[in-house]
Order: sequence, then C-alpha cells, then structure tokens
Amino acid sequence: MAVPGVVQAGHRVASGQAEDGLYPQGSIVMQTPFFLARGLDLRPFHPATLNISIAPRSFVLRAPALTFRQVAWTALHPPEDFSFSRCRVHFEGHGYSAWIYYPHPETKARHFQAPVVLEIIAPFIQGLGYGCRVVVEVQPDEVDIV
Repeated sequence: MAVPGVVQAGHRVASGQAEDGLYPQGSIVMQTPFFLARGLDLRPFHPATLNISIAPRSFVLRAPALTFRQVAWTALHPPEDFSFSRCRVHFEGHGYSAWIYYPHPETKARHFQAPVVLEIIAPFIQGLGYGCRVVVEVQPDEVDIV
C-alpha cells in the first residue's frame, strides 16, 4: 500500500541536532548497537529519521516485522520498546528500502510524534528536505493506514 506524505521537521533528537543536547551523537547512533545485538543492522542507513506527515491519514502498526522490548539504550530514562516495519520511500522517481521506526509511546519518556507522522530510517537521500513530497510504500500485513 502506498501513501503520499510530506517531509517535515522533527525533534532532531534522532540525528543529534536537538537544542537540548541530551544525545549529542543522536539517539539512532546510540540505539544502533542495541538493535544490532537483537538482529537488526541499521548501520547501512543514515543515522537519523525522516519525519513524514501522511495527514489527514494516520497509521497503526498492526503486526510489525520486529519488536524489541525493554531496550536500555541510555541511562537518562527507563528502557523503551521499539517496533520496526519494512517500507520503501519513493522520491523523484527512485525507491529506497527503509524501516518504519516506532518507539512505543507507552515506554517513551519524551519527544512524542503525532499519529499522522511516520518516523522512517532510510539511506541518505540526496535532495530530500523539509517540504518535499514523497510516497511511502508500507507492508499492508504490518501497517494499517487509516
């Protein structure tokens, strides 16, 4: 299933560019070894997230490909649960294999996303920036678009 979206600014925590400076390396860099130990290698991807608004639609992860419980990736807050679902990001005629990245809100301490925003870990995509229109292809057996 394909859903159109627009890249928007996020909290900039994943990339390490947040003004609060709590995670100067970025949360994705810090989390990557923990995910790797559980079988998910994010090293080939850009260490940040794309925040893609699919408004007015929203999404629900129904049966994600991977779920990791109680990941203790920082001493700054309690462990978190994360789920991942495969997807493809289409931009300017090219498709890129990526992952929907979903820190479970019930275990997350701060930096929440609206339910209309997909957080995606993808390779670096030249020319992609805030305001760019993309299409995200999701796995219909894993993700419901509502």
